[in-house]
Amino acid sequence: MVPASRKESITIEVAFALPQRQFLRRLQVPIGTSMYQAIKLSGVENFYPGSDSTALKTGIHGKITDPETILHQNDRIEIYRPLVIDPKEKRRLKSDRLTKRQK
Repeated sequence: MVPASRKESITIEVAFALPQRQFLRRLQVPIGTSMYQAIKLSGVENFYPGSDSTALKTGIHGKITDPETILHQNDRIEIYRPLVIDPKEKRRLKSDRLTKRQK
């Protein structure tokens, strides 16, 4: 899947973050490439071995998007890790800890 020329390709980015490491790769892909194909081309599986990055939720510029979505120039694919704790629950626990300290 190597583009024949720049006119037949687009530039995209693939981003994935772990707590201690980040993966960000800019790629030239053929026009008509799907998000799923771009993720495979990016090599993110080498960054996060043992994980099927295509099974995780993905989005473009912060919006959850179907993996078969066709990409456009300058799209930024983001691969989202599952949440360890619900953000609302985390804030509640933090508030409880602060309240206990003040007593």
